Amino acid sequence: MIALSLAEVAAAVDGRLVAADPAATVTGPVEFDSRKVVPGALFVAFPGEKVDGHDYAAAAMSAGAVAVLGTREVPGVPMVLVTDALTAMGRLARAVVDRLPGLTVIGLTGSSGKTTTKDLIGQLTARLGPTVAPPGSFNNELGHPHTALRAGPDTRYLVLEKGSRGVGHVRYLCEIVPPRISVVLNVGTSHIGEFGSQETIAVAKGELVEALPPDGLAVLNADDPRVDAMASRTRARVVRYGEAPDADVRAEDVTLDDRGRGSYTLVTPEGSAPVRLGLTGRHQVSNTLAAAAVARELGMPLAELATALGELGLVSTRRMDVFDRPDGVTVIDDSYNANPASMSAALKALASLGQGRRTVAVLGYMAELGPFERDGHAEVGQLAAELGVDRLLVVGEPAAPIHEGATAVGNWGGESVLLTDQAAAVEVLRGELRPGDVVLVKGSRYRTWEVADALRADATSGNGATA
Repeated sequence: MIALSLAEVAAAVDGRLVAADPAATVTGPVEFDSRKVVPGALFVAFPGEKVDGHDYAAAAMSAGAVAVLGTREVPGVPMVLVTDALTAMGRLARAVVDRLPGLTVIGLTGSSGKTTTKDLIGQLTARLGPTVAPPGSFNNELGHPHTALRAGPDTRYLVLEKGSRGVGHVRYLCEIVPPRISVVLNVGTSHIGEFGSQETIAVAKGELVEALPPDGLAVLNADDPRVDAMASRTRARVVRYGEAPDADVRAEDVTLDDRGRGSYTLVTPEGSAPVRLGLTGRHQVSNTLAAAAVARELGMPLAELATALGELGLVSTRRMDVFDRPDGVTVIDDSYNANPASMSAALKALASLGQGRRTVAVLGYMAELGPFERDGHAEVGQLAAELGVDRLLVVGEPAAPIHEGATAVGNWGGESVLLTDQAAAVEVLRGELRPGDVVLVKGSRYRTWEVADALRADATSGNGATA
């Protein structure tokens, strides 16, 4: 963060100083967790029903905070008093970004793949200059300003993932931190229960390109018709990526190895180069193309770009994390979250890794699908059967339509079972797994990750597959 006096902070957030020295300087960071406060920080106190940040104001000051940004006075504590702390934090972030003329802001959105692609872009831009990007999926009204406030005078690239729960959310995030480059990955059915239709999702995601200045850049997925159509919604220049023959940055001759890692020829206006990815999953081809389009725009030469793409790795946890156990079982831990599109991508990755091996999918409930919930789950089960998954373990009654969708496929040679909870799934796996099996674990943050953790723990405890 750039250094700001408390007077400058108060002016930026339309706040009032209480018991504070206007000349005192905040050198950063801006934190809402008192345990992370360091000398020079500004502590933001959010009121809450169970935990009120104002109760930790004194602790934050003891840790070295310069002042507290909050909504009520705390005796003896220097305060920047505001009406709404979250709105104020956004205003402060905008003030900081506006003072960094050398900063390039890259925003991206999509129904699936946002966090992984954000991490990929961040790895590429870090090769070009100091980069700030949020950890995990910190992509909302809090995560956005918190991340932006980490940018300082030396930061060249700020990479921000923009989540959305409805029309207007992405627009608001763009008002906090206006993008210079906007990347739209796809329009799927994630959160469709809140949006109501894919058309409405497209309206919301397209707000990211509408926010661009005329000299900005929209990076659009040419393989998704709803995203491709967003070219008409921006004043900025458009670069299209994908496998479509007319994409500006595209992949040709895509192949997968026995670990599901893609290789392709990267084709750009400057020429072509071979790329061999270290990431598992056919969908990573599209994710890396999006990242490549951004890095190319920022000046990374083709040869360096092709090499860098091959060196990209996973940053966020529980996203296509593939590991081999000593007993010969391969586990795909993709348990962080799930929606129909990411379920499809993960199942296809399982099928690719499992060629010639027995495949097992442990699938949990997908949240926020609204009236599409039953069909969305049933279609996942149907796909699992059509891909030839050998064993399907469906966890929890809410996910039952996955089981029903799979068993309705008449020519499927596999078997599905509906289990009560994660512990039941772990018990089945411990009794049935054998060397050579490939196991996918995926679900919407309903503790499905406990299955993956048990499989990992079994690898070191000796409680693994049997011959």
